[in-house]
Amino acid sequence: MTLEIGITTSPAMPWMFDYVIEAERLGASSVWMPEYWAHDALTPLAALAQATSSIKLGTAIVQLGTRTPSLLAMSAMTLQQLSGGRFILGIGTSGPQVIEGWHGVPFSKPVTRTRETIEIVRMISRGERLNFDGEVYHLPLPGAEGVALRSGASPAEVPIYIASLGPANLRLTGEVADGWIGNSFFCESAEIFFNEIDLGAKAVGRTIEDLNLTVAVSCEFTDFVKEAGRRHADGYAFTFGAMGSATTNFYNQAFERQGYGPAVAEVQRLWRSGDHDGARRAVPIEIGLRTNLIGPVNEVRRRLSEYRACGVNTLRVNPIGDTLDEQLAGLGQLIEITREINDVEKNP
Repeated sequence: MTLEIGITTSPAMPWMFDYVIEAERLGASSVWMPEYWAHDALTPLAALAQATSSIKLGTAIVQLGTRTPSLLAMSAMTLQQLSGGRFILGIGTSGPQVIEGWHGVPFSKPVTRTRETIEIVRMISRGERLNFDGEVYHLPLPGAEGVALRSGASPAEVPIYIASLGPANLRLTGEVADGWIGNSFFCESAEIFFNEIDLGAKAVGRTIEDLNLTVAVSCEFTDFVKEAGRRHADGYAFTFGAMGSATTNFYNQAFERQGYGPAVAEVQRLWRSGDHDGARRAVPIEIGLRTNLIGPVNEVRRRLSEYRACGVNTLRVNPIGDTLDEQLAGLGQLIEITREINDVEKNP
């Protein structure tokens, strides 16, 4: 197995185009565009498709419920054509705070909605006539004047990755997806995620090896490990306290299954009480260290080997450094170390 390095970027980065163009030259395999309540994930990739030639272009993630499945299929097929076949549709349910608060769409049946969206997107992208009757989506709309249509665009294969954290959605990922968009991930407890994905895959005659397993990380080359780990841990306070409602936070649940339930609950309590500084201090430093690549070169090399050994195929790396030069230097170093690890494993 080869471990690949992808990058995460967004239009908020002033030098996004230069960064992605140079990342492609350095050997980054993919670029991933987020979507929350700022920029959308699709428009920037259309622009990057014209500025690049080989790097894969993925959404991480498009929020389900914000577009009809048919519109999502139209956008995906358009990007696949514009990019020459390099587009990856990464989808996820997000959570009620964003879906209901920002988009005004009910957050309901997330696993069923994911499954049906994928079925509809694949029907359309294969060029089939759209006639679908599910639990969430009914196309054409019953009792109305619509007719079952077939896309006027040429058929296009669209790889679909799912961002999943809960057991049911992880099993769905193994069953129907081409890849996994993972986060909140420790190599030491990879089985919490991978066992469920594998169960879903085996239920339909596949294995987990049929999927591209991607995980988000930050990377920081430093000798001041504790200080950096503390800083990265602090950033999780917003995730635990605000990325979800008081009762529904998929990130918190994922860390709970990995042994951090009481700690995460305390962070959420402090954040929701208004004590944001206390919430940051309450995040265990191990979370900052174990979900990222932090330390001197030898430590980063060791952690990269752990990701490769536990079965991760691609790391989606946040920019390293504060300036374009720093980010490219750090990315180049990370890619070179990863190549060395892959070479050693191939030729022990």
